[in-house]
Amino acid sequence: MEQRRVVLAAGASYEVRLAGRGALGYVWTWQVSGDAAAVEVAPAPGPAPGPPPGQPGPPLLPGAPLERTYVVTGRRAGGRARIRFAQIRPPYPQEPPYDELVLEVEVTAGPAAPAGGP
Repeated sequence: MEQRRVVLAAGASYEVRLAGRGALGYVWTWQVSGDAAAVEVAPAPGPAPGPPPGQPGPPLLPGAPLERTYVVTGRRAGGRARIRFAQIRPPYPQEPPYDELVLEVEVTAGPAAPAGGP
């Protein structure tokens, strides 16, 4: 399980890129704890991975990883939230997550400060 710490100014965003395993039935989910109103989490806007419709592209091998990007936005200065991303297979809720990322987020009123971690 990976852990990161991020400091965001209110209104600023941070992109989280996660390797996906959709071909194997895994999906990324997230849960916000702490001050849930301090942050917003959403899938990044944009086209689906792969070549544009009708365009040839390299074949996607079964089980190949697909990167997923999520945007975390600071909403309320002074808030602290913990976001737990977990890669699971919904048909098998009893299985432990394949992968996890815990993101500790502090939201400030001023410009974003340097964050610790990778």
